[in-house]
Amino acid sequence: MNSYTELTSASNPRVKSWSALLTKRGREEQGKFLLEGTHLTVEALKAEMPVQTVLFSLERGKPAELAAFSDAPGVEWVGVSDAILAKCTETQTPQGIVAVCGKIGQSAESVLSRKEGLVIAVDGVQDPGNLGTIIRSADAVGATGVLLGRGTVDLYNPKTVRATMGSMFHLPVAECDLKELLPAAKRQGIQLVGTRLGASKHCYEVDMRQSTWFIVGNEGKGLDPEIEAYVTTDVMIPMRGQAESLNVAMATTVLLYEAMRQRYYN
Repeated sequence: MNSYTELTSASNPRVKSWSALLTKRGREEQGKFLLEGTHLTVEALKAEMPVQTVLFSLERGKPAELAAFSDAPGVEWVGVSDAILAKCTETQTPQGIVAVCGKIGQSAESVLSRKEGLVIAVDGVQDPGNLGTIIRSADAVGATGVLLGRGTVDLYNPKTVRATMGSMFHLPVAECDLKELLPAAKRQGIQLVGTRLGASKHCYEVDMRQSTWFIVGNEGKGLDPEIEAYVTTDVMIPMRGQAESLNVAMATTVLLYEAMRQRYYN
């Protein structure tokens, strides 16, 4: 094991600073967020994200999966007590690894400029699990970006980060004002697709090989009427069974996979 420092006192000021990152205010003030677990930490290091500090359990040691990153430039390794790890995680059984990472700061304009883009614009999704799943599905199909409109759950919420399973490091995910960006997308001729139960077309009838953005809304209220006004193509997802509806993450995944099928498997 390469050099590292040890910290065992849970009252150390650094621990207070790290634990503050469990709150949105703390993340905004410090410009950092937490990664819990070996998998997320490895994914961040592989993607060369701005990982600053990796905390590992002195009792359990550094996991073998992290050995290859021991000399990663700019990364501080700190062996800590399990009491410190417990203060820096939300999970009831901490995995023994917590990393402190600088916020990624992706540009919404770079997403807008991509040709033949496949983008998800998220308007007010509140459940961190839903947002994480949307990002993970976007990564799975090779989408070109995810845009988070105002009122959407914080990307850096620990539950959101865990739900992405590292996919947030594989494609641009940018916070933005959709009321400013959607008009620009519309002027560029990008197809803006929304879902509506009464739509005249289903998702398998719409050409998604062109630049396409899926606009998805809040779990209970759907799209804000001002955002919905920018939709150029309404679709429905057909259902042959008796389920009343799909949740926003499931519906977005269906749309993304249909777009991938058309683009690569048709």
